[in-house]
Amino acid sequence: MRTVLRLSAVSMAVTVAFAGTAARAETSETSEQIFQTSSGTVIIPAASIAHPETPRRAHTNTAIFVPSARHPDNTAPSGDGETAASLACVYGLTKQTPGCNPTSVKTIATTGSKVIAIVDAYDDPTAEKDLATYSKQFGLPAITKSDFEVVYAAGKKPAQDSTGGWELEESLDVDMAHALAPGAKIILVEATDDNTTSLIAAERLAIQLVGKAGGGEVSNSWGSEDGIGEGSFSADFAGPNAVVFAAAGDTVGPSFPAVLHNVVAVGGTTIERSAKGDYLGQSTWDSGGGGVSGYIGVPSYQLLKAAVEEVVFNFRGTPDLALVANPDTSPVWAYDSTPYNGKVLKWFEVGGTSVATPLAAALVNSAGSFKASTRAELAEIYANLGNAKAFLDIKQGQCFNDPRGLAAVGYDLCTGVGAPIGTIGK
Repeated sequence: MRTVLRLSAVSMAVTVAFAGTAARAETSETSEQIFQTSSGTVIIPAASIAHPETPRRAHTNTAIFVPSARHPDNTAPSGDGETAASLACVYGLTKQTPGCNPTSVKTIATTGSKVIAIVDAYDDPTAEKDLATYSKQFGLPAITKSDFEVVYAAGKKPAQDSTGGWELEESLDVDMAHALAPGAKIILVEATDDNTTSLIAAERLAIQLVGKAGGGEVSNSWGSEDGIGEGSFSADFAGPNAVVFAAAGDTVGPSFPAVLHNVVAVGGTTIERSAKGDYLGQSTWDSGGGGVSGYIGVPSYQLLKAAVEEVVFNFRGTPDLALVANPDTSPVWAYDSTPYNGKVLKWFEVGGTSVATPLAAALVNSAGSFKASTRAELAEIYANLGNAKAFLDIKQGQCFNDPRGLAAVGYDLCTGVGAPIGTIGK
């Protein structure tokens, strides 16, 4: 079993071979951060590195895993990365075949309807083609023009991210949404750039598109620092018949927009597997973001639950729930043919709450309840706190968001109410 790595702890200044190119851990806007683990290398793309000095810039929450024995290449995925079928098995959308082993389980989800909108920055020119490749590889329904749409938030095609990091994010997001809700239409809404003003404008459009389509979900895998005045943007993340999700982040502490009252904050877990790859359960991911906001008061759905209120006290606590995110122990496969740092790599093993967020949106979409608002969805989630048929209570693992330092029975600041199971309580 791989060693769990706390990504926010330290950046190691080492040089590694990454698909034939040298990559050194640095802190410039175009460089990656690199962490060596006992089983490989975790690479944080430049797009996922937070810039606290420029709070109006958002970042993705993606981490690339490169096993010691292999580097990204153009071959089909193999080995222990999570597949569309293994994810559907773990999260209860298909019969939980013993082990839910990525190397053997083949049954995919057949759920999903209406719309899932994905909000990201910059243009991913290969998004539709890449999703088609991912779908074919894992036996998902083929992508047609009626199943996938790209919308430019500002009315014209955005530029591309020069590093390819946001393009990887976009491909990852649509792959995960399609993996657990293959019956839903995906609308990729591309913001002009990674400025939060641009992304919020794209958010408003995404919510409108979902509402006009009869309901659905909006997934945001990006975020920025929790800060003063952020509550004034709540109205931008709300609209009729749209349930909004956002990544809780990949470093300790709350993240905007996940910290808003009317957003489902999605944290990260670790899928635990045996040496043979069989599913054993889930634990915390100690790099998952979350915690108690310093600026947003406690919402009613947390205030009405004594077991939650005693953890968050007077302020908004995140995350609300959590899904797989640990890149070192349980990465997922994603396909992206847009050049990453100048090289076409195609198949990636990826982690981060950028994985967990579209999976959460897809799982709720698969439940088919289509709540009239995000707050209604959050009320349902918290009403099912402790319901073992709806959520797996994560009781083990380190957690640097929670003052107790560990996962606990019931609600905690590591994984919220826990990891969702199936369609009950969603």
